[in-house]
Formats: sequence, structure tokens, C-alpha cells
Amino acid sequence: MIPKLRHWWQETRSSFWFVPAVIVLGAVGLATGLIVLDANVELHVDKKWPLLFGAGAAGARGLLTAVASSMITVAGVVFSITIVALSLTSSQYTSRVLRNFMRDPMNQVVLGVFVGIFAYCLVVLRTIRGGDEGAFVPSLAVLGGLALAFVGIAFLIYFIHHISLSIQASSIIAAAAEETIASVDRLFPKGLGDNADDDADGSPAVPLADQAWSAVGAPKTGYIETVNEDALLAFARKHGTVVRMERGIGEFVVEDTPLTSVAISGGPDKETAAELTGVYVISRQRTVQQDAGFGIRQIVDVALKALSPGVNDTTTAVMCVDYLGAILARLAVRGIPTPYRLDEGELRVIARGPSFESLLAEAFDQIRQNAEGNVAVLLALLEALGVVAGRTRDAGRLRAVARQVGLTADVARRSIPSLPDREGIEAALERHTSRGGVIWTTT
Repeated sequence: MIPKLRHWWQETRSSFWFVPAVIVLGAVGLATGLIVLDANVELHVDKKWPLLFGAGAAGARGLLTAVASSMITVAGVVFSITIVALSLTSSQYTSRVLRNFMRDPMNQVVLGVFVGIFAYCLVVLRTIRGGDEGAFVPSLAVLGGLALAFVGIAFLIYFIHHISLSIQASSIIAAAAEETIASVDRLFPKGLGDNADDDADGSPAVPLADQAWSAVGAPKTGYIETVNEDALLAFARKHGTVVRMERGIGEFVVEDTPLTSVAISGGPDKETAAELTGVYVISRQRTVQQDAGFGIRQIVDVALKALSPGVNDTTTAVMCVDYLGAILARLAVRGIPTPYRLDEGELRVIARGPSFESLLAEAFDQIRQNAEGNVAVLLALLEALGVVAGRTRDAGRLRAVARQVGLTADVARRSIPSLPDREGIEAALERHTSRGGVIWTTT
């Protein structure tokens, strides 16, 4: 249940209805509390401060009506601005970042504040009665409506400022990078059981050739959003078997195609298969919570849109490369668990996850392939790779970085005919060599 509840919470956080609904309920509760206080406690504030609280029933109705009508109008304007911003972000950058924009708490709170003030005024208006009806004017609640109107004005001014900043390329890329770096910090290193002791070829010191694997199909079509790793390990321990993940987090799976395989003689029954598939959450889209690769994918998509002929925004592409370099530099000093997980010396789970080399390729391959002839972007790629190489001493990771450097150098030499334009590229390659890096050549 934990992954499903976490999935529900993430979906709820990304919606535009949850936070406004909570604020509306709070506003209704505030209005009710002030009305009850006015009705049951004789504060006589209208007599002590007549300039503030001395309005009659007609004046109070007029004030609250004006506040309510203006707030619902502004709420419509805010909603329209939000839709325009979403449309601009999707067309100018990539639709993959819309989820981050919708999850922005400020956008949700601003919409909720205006709708909440409207609801507050409606509740208070209902209780105001003139002399013929048994006069009752909740003075504190009416003053609260006036105060909330000024709060709404402040939120409107701040929202315009906030939306102007949030649709800028720098803000969008930085937000995606910060979320991805947080995911890297959370996920790596992260064990699923104990890491197995690998031998030289990366295989566990446990015989696997004699295992009879039975596939368990996916319950639905979609992307694997999360996996409850503790539950997966507990399942393998409970049944005394080995579970092999056929699809990893972030991968697309088709209904009834293999999701996992288990070493159970005769195959698992329906109840056991349902228990196993229950540790997965399959959704329509990927998220960053357990999938750092998707955070990288978002920034790469922004860079590819910037490099497209219709946009041709080199500065944005360079900015994306800079942040991708920061993410990979963070990952370079972190351990990535092996696929083989042991529990008290017994192999229990063969996981499927990313490697440093695959994430490095995810970050830089497509940008390099679309940056032919673009000196600024190719130079930024080399500089970012230099930063990543400087953060690790692992031979395998350095080979992966060297391969990317060599591929980038090959693109530069092939697509930039002018020697002066290639001088910066050659200087960057010299810096890689001087650091002790080995340039991977494609020839």
C-alpha cells in the first residue's frame, strides 16, 4: 500500500484542486468561527471602534459583495494566466516540465486564496440580517473580509512577479536540476538488501544458470513509476526464492509482458503473482522520485528544443549542458549498487537499474548528436565532461567520460570546418589530456 499511497499523494500534489480545496475549507471554517464568536460573545467592538466596525447591514453586504465579486474575477484571471504559462512552457521548452510547474506550491496557493476569499464572503453574507429580520451584523467577520481583500491584492502582485520568473528558461532548468540532484542524493547509494560481492566479470558468487525462471506479467500498460524495494526483498525472503526484475524504474511495460521473473518451480499462482506485482506502481508517465534518469531527460528535452531550427536558442542549450554537468558531477562521487542483492548471504533479488555510463549517455548523447557545427554547445559539453572527470577516480567511470569526450571531439572536427572556430575545442581537449584523461577516439 505504501507505494500506491505515495503515488496518490504525488498525483494529488500535482493537481490544481487539492490545495485550493483545503484553503476553501479553511476559509469557510474561519468565517464560521468569527460568526459564532460575534453571535455568542458580546465584544461590543462596533461601539468601541465605530469607524472600523460600525457598518450597518446594508454597508456590510455592499462591502462583502464587492470583495466576493472582485475575488472571483481575479481568480479567473489567475487561472487564465496559468493556462497561458503552461501553454508557453510546453511549446517553448517541453511538455515534460509541466508537472514541475503544476506542482509549484505558490501557483496552487494563489488560486486557492482567491477562491477561498470568495467562499469566505459568501458564508458571511448569508448571516447578515437587517432590522426587520432581527438585526445581526458580524462585525469581526466583516472586518475579516476587508482584511482578506488586502491579502488577495498582495497575493496578486506576488503572483505576477512569480509567474514572470517561473517561465524563464533559467528557472525551469534550475528547478528540474535541483529536483534531479535531490533524487540522486536520495537514491545513490541505496541498497536493496545487501550488495553482493561481485567477481571480476560482474556476476554474483551465486550460481544462476540452473535457475528455472517463471515470468510474471505486468498488470497494466504504462511506465514503471516506483517499486517498493523492501517489499520485493521481503517477498523473495518469504518464498525462499530469487526475483529478477525484467523491467526497471522508468521503463515502459506492456500489459501481460514480463515484468519480473521468479525462480519458483511450476511458476507462481495467481495470489503470489498479484502479491509480486503489487510492489510496483505503473503510471502514465515517469516521475523523478525513484527515477533520476527522468530528471535528466527533462533537461535534455529542453536542450533539444533549444537546438531545433525553429527555436535556435544556443544560450538555453548551453545552460542545459551546464546543469547536466552539475548533476553528473554529483552522481560521479556516489555509489551505484550492483544488480545483485543478498539477504544474509543468499541471493534474493536481481535488480534492474541505471549505471553511471547509461546516465552519462542519457545526458549527453542526443545533445551532441544535435549540436553539429555549434561551437558553443560542443565546448560546453567538453567543459561539463571535464568537471565530471575531475570528481571521480573510478577507472570505469573515467573511461565512460573519455568516450564521451572522444565522440564530442569527433563531431567538432567533422562539423566545424573553420580552424579558428576549432581552437577552443582543441584547447578543451588539451585540458582533458593535461588532467590525465585519455581521449577516446572513434577512428
